[in-house]
Amino acid sequence: MKITANGIAFNCAIDGPEGAPWVTLSNSLATNLHMWDAQAAALASDFRVLRYDKRGHGASEAPAGPYDFEMLIDDVLGLWGALGIETSHFVGLSIGGMTGLGLAIDHAPRLSSLVVSNAVARADDAFRSAWDERIAFAENRGMAALADPTVARWCSDEFLTAAPPALATLKGMVAATSVAGYVGCARALQGLDFETRMPEITTRTLFIAGKEDIATPASTMRHMAALVPGSRYVELSPTGHLASMELPDAYSAELRKFLGVA
Repeated sequence: MKITANGIAFNCAIDGPEGAPWVTLSNSLATNLHMWDAQAAALASDFRVLRYDKRGHGASEAPAGPYDFEMLIDDVLGLWGALGIETSHFVGLSIGGMTGLGLAIDHAPRLSSLVVSNAVARADDAFRSAWDERIAFAENRGMAALADPTVARWCSDEFLTAAPPALATLKGMVAATSVAGYVGCARALQGLDFETRMPEITTRTLFIAGKEDIATPASTMRHMAALVPGSRYVELSPTGHLASMELPDAYSAELRKFLGVA
């Protein structure tokens, strides 16, 4: 289904019974809402589950960038407004998790709880430089050429060796992402700066890391969890950056446990 918010049309999927508590799932860079298929199925018996393709991704519109986190956060608030959602649990992976941090810092009353998965909280010089290189690659060679190196960087050796169907699905998601959407969100990542404000977060929060994640290392996520009073930290293995797809059952079980329906 398409929902208009902030002047663009977002592709969304809603599962679960009407009247149940809302859970919003926010995808990573260069994927779409289907990265959450297993989690939506695992939660839909107890929650009203909203998945959406972030701007520039999947079947959502891809306006010219650059984007920033204020814009990505406003997109969530706009979708909630269009759907009449007053409060929601929020689960985000990578840039989705970073969007969740911004929601918790500045819009805490709208959150029932927060799950931040495979994310970082600030962009240092090396991080910004790496994204300059990836942006240039995407602009010059296209997203199809970026799919293999991106997935190789994201996934654990075990997942790459086993080559399950989810691996081909992931490569297809990366290849199908618009260059405008990828570059727009990459520019948002270069401006990431939530770390100093993380101690302000009062929302009940779970951090999920992948032990084999080199894109957003587990050590970084342990540090982030230490900054948020009362937060929980879980480390899954073997998995790299896309923990929800590499270990869908274990990831979903952690969500259900945290949300109180295990």
